[in-house]
Amino acid sequence: MREEVSSGGVVIFGNAILMLKKYNGDWVLPKGKVEIDEDYEQTAIREVLEEAGVKVEVIQYLGKIHYTYKNSWEDNDKISKTVHWFLMQSRSINCTPQKEEGFIEAKFIHINRVVDLAKYTDEKDIIKKAIEEYTKTSPEK
Repeated sequence: MREEVSSGGVVIFGNAILMLKKYNGDWVLPKGKVEIDEDYEQTAIREVLEEAGVKVEVIQYLGKIHYTYKNSWEDNDKISKTVHWFLMQSRSINCTPQKEEGFIEAKFIHINRVVDLAKYTDEKDIIKKAIEEYTKTSPEK
């Protein structure tokens, strides 16, 4: 089994969270593989910028999730994936989906709707944690 390590962000602007819509209609958080000479935080910042065109500040580390999936391009190629998540803040609502990665839309979704919109249970859970942490630390709340 192959190991993969990725990093991503739950990006907040006001009362909304950045989500990306894939070509198949799934809404996901921005994330990607950790490159050589990058730490998890650097990867998350880079991936958010690449996939959504959004510059961010990291607020805090949210934790990691782990799952296994089958690579659909090769027979019996299972991948064990760990994703490190960061709570981030954007100073702008402007975003642009990275079409080369299969994203057709990038937008900030209201925090009351974002959990229901997210495709994967582990991402729903990390979004809930991010909202909880943000409301604890935000001076506006």
